[in-house]
Amino acid sequence: MRARLAVLVAAVSVLILIAFLVPLALLVRTVAEDRATVRATADAQSLVPVVGTADATTIRLTVEQLAADSGRPVSVYLPDGTVLGTPVPRTPAVALAARGQSLTGESASGREVVIAVQGRADGTGVIRVAVPRDELTDGVTRAWLVLALLGLLLVLIGLVVADRLARTLVRPIGDLSAVSHRLANAELDARVTPSGPPELREVAGALNHLAGRIQVLLLQEREQVADLSHRLRTPLTALRLEAESLRDPDDASRITAAVDGLERAVTGLIRQARWRRTPAAGPTGSDAAAIVGERVAFWSVLAEDTGRPVTLDLAPGPLPVGVPADELAAAVDALLGNVFAHTPDGTPFTVRLAVADGQVVLTVADGGPGLPADAARRGASAAGSTGLGLDIARRAAQATGGRLELRAATGGGAEVLLRLGPPRA
Repeated sequence: MRARLAVLVAAVSVLILIAFLVPLALLVRTVAEDRATVRATADAQSLVPVVGTADATTIRLTVEQLAADSGRPVSVYLPDGTVLGTPVPRTPAVALAARGQSLTGESASGREVVIAVQGRADGTGVIRVAVPRDELTDGVTRAWLVLALLGLLLVLIGLVVADRLARTLVRPIGDLSAVSHRLANAELDARVTPSGPPELREVAGALNHLAGRIQVLLLQEREQVADLSHRLRTPLTALRLEAESLRDPDDASRITAAVDGLERAVTGLIRQARWRRTPAAGPTGSDAAAIVGERVAFWSVLAEDTGRPVTLDLAPGPLPVGVPADELAAAVDALLGNVFAHTPDGTPFTVRLAVADGQVVLTVADGGPGLPADAARRGASAAGSTGLGLDIARRAAQATGGRLELRAATGGGAEVLLRLGPPRA
């Protein structure tokens, strides 16, 4: 922006100076020519009394003296054809003056002043004073150079003023950009100090108001999530009591474990919702092999009840990944839950955990009808679910620098790959 303002000011300044200096330069040249012509005319008029009354010898001496003093060629043409002074052939202007008309005209060497002298007994004499071209332009080059330097100085002053003006605009804009980037990085306490022109100060105030409004909205959302999560504790407690009252120890243990996992998820939601800002980064992670093995074992009971063959292929652990254990368990549950929710009973599925390209890759493949075209879109579901399962898995992968991939399985059905990066140092 500073460069553009400088170019704009330079262009405007140059145009103004051209419109001002070019006519002034032409005027300077005209004044110099007129000044030289006036001096030559005065010299010629000083000879009029001598040419009109004196003899040829006196005229010659006077003309030679005037030519020596002025440095210009001076000639006097008598009616009998005698030429006194500088021997110059008669020019058309001299011929015209011999008829009684004085004039100033251009010549090959510059300009000539011709004056007709009447009153002589033998006819009309003519005085011719030549003005060399060097005298006509005397001082013009120096004046033009001064004008050019003055114009350059004015352009430089304009550029300095434009640069200072641009700074007053660019600095507030840079502050606005820096604060907007900080807000984008979840630094919601970032504020900008209003400065600069009134329009930029108004934008700064609007940005500060927006940041404050975002803080209020996020706080309200966190409180609502925390309140909603807290309300789930009562039905969870009742569900735990019901599980403990079951006669079959295996069923009681399985349901109690599920309730424990759900309660951990609710506790995590409450803790996350209460955070006013992102906690300091630290070495967080979990063992993917242990978590995946545990969650597959949990879902295997339901798979056996619904006649779904399960193939488990786990790489030897531990396999550390940069996502907390509860979030990884939630992601694995979301992927396995989609298999049960979107495939008919008896559909086989495979769970593989391997290491590839420095990442831990979890693959969940099934032999069902496959994924719909908009399955990757958050909230999209064709089976009546919330449509958030894949998004939970995606966010868990992205938190580690990985990604979620959806594709068709080799033998038909769907294949979901969850690429997880290592823990942060």
